[in-house]
Amino acid sequence: MLLEALSAAILGLALAWAAVHRLPHRLPARVLVLPTGIAGALFGAFVTHTALGAGSLLLVLLGSAALSAASLSLLLRPAGRLHRSSATA
Repeated sequence: MLLEALSAAILGLALAWAAVHRLPHRLPARVLVLPTGIAGALFGAFVTHTALGAGSLLLVLLGSAALSAASLSLLLRPAGRLHRSSATA
C-alpha cells in the first residue's frame, strides 16, 4: 500500500509538472497546480485500490493517472477570448 501511494504521488507530480510546462498560459500558479496533481493521483489510487483490491499496482497507477489528469483539467482556462454572439444578431 505504501508503494502504491508513493508511486501515485510521484506520478501525480510528474503529470502536474508536465502540465505546468506545456500549458503555463492556461493554468493558474504552479503553487496550486502541483498539489492538485498529487492530491488527484492519491485519491485516484485510493479509489482504484478500494475497488480492485491489492495486487494490481499497474491498474492502481492507471486509475491514479486518470483521476490526476481529470483534476488538472478542471484548472484549465480557455485558450483565447471567448467570442460570444448576441442572441439578436
